[in-house]
Amino acid sequence: MNALENLSFLTRLDAGALIFLMVLWGGIGWRIEHPSAKTPSTSWIMANYRRQWMDQMIDRDVRIFDAQTIGTLRQGTSFFASTCVIAIGGTLALIGNAEQVAGVAADLTDASAPAIVWELKLLVIVLFLTNAFLKFVWSNRLFGYCSVLVGAAPNDPNHSKASSFSHKAAELNIAAARSFNRGLRAIYFGLATVAWLAGPAALIAATIVTCVVIWRREFASQSRKVLLEEDL
Repeated sequence: MNALENLSFLTRLDAGALIFLMVLWGGIGWRIEHPSAKTPSTSWIMANYRRQWMDQMIDRDVRIFDAQTIGTLRQGTSFFASTCVIAIGGTLALIGNAEQVAGVAADLTDASAPAIVWELKLLVIVLFLTNAFLKFVWSNRLFGYCSVLVGAAPNDPNHSKASSFSHKAAELNIAAARSFNRGLRAIYFGLATVAWLAGPAALIAATIVTCVVIWRREFASQSRKVLLEEDL
């Protein structure tokens, strides 16, 4: 059986489910990063708090708190980057034993697709994990750049370049957080892709559930309500 015949086991519903996954992944990411003024996302709200943080940083002569906080954020990016590497290795190992995966999946779907079909499905998961890894690594570097600017910022808030350093540090901090959030979303949708092993209908359902969970956390969570409360 040649490659084209093998790929014939992927139906139009499979293709549609994959396109649906990609569209929702990109669509919800764009909406979170470009919310309307009336319904800001949690990420957008936190970006404003990051700017306030960097403004307050200028007034602190001793910036141990700022350094520790940025260090903690970098540890988070390092943890998820390491997790992605482990997950990529595990998924690649599964690709190398696609026959066993096909046997398990056949028990779930009553399908007898060749191993290459399951390899392609697992490869999509690897692509999501790789994307997440790259986002986390870049986020880690950006937080590092931010820490350098915090250290280089003048201690005098009246210094002519104080506001410039604060602005640059804030924007790098926001960019790092944005990359970190993109990495998390890639992991979420990578996990949703695992459902594809049970068929395209399962992938569509998992994609919708993932999208709803992310949407709720960004636009309807209790933490967002707390962030929007007026300052006392």
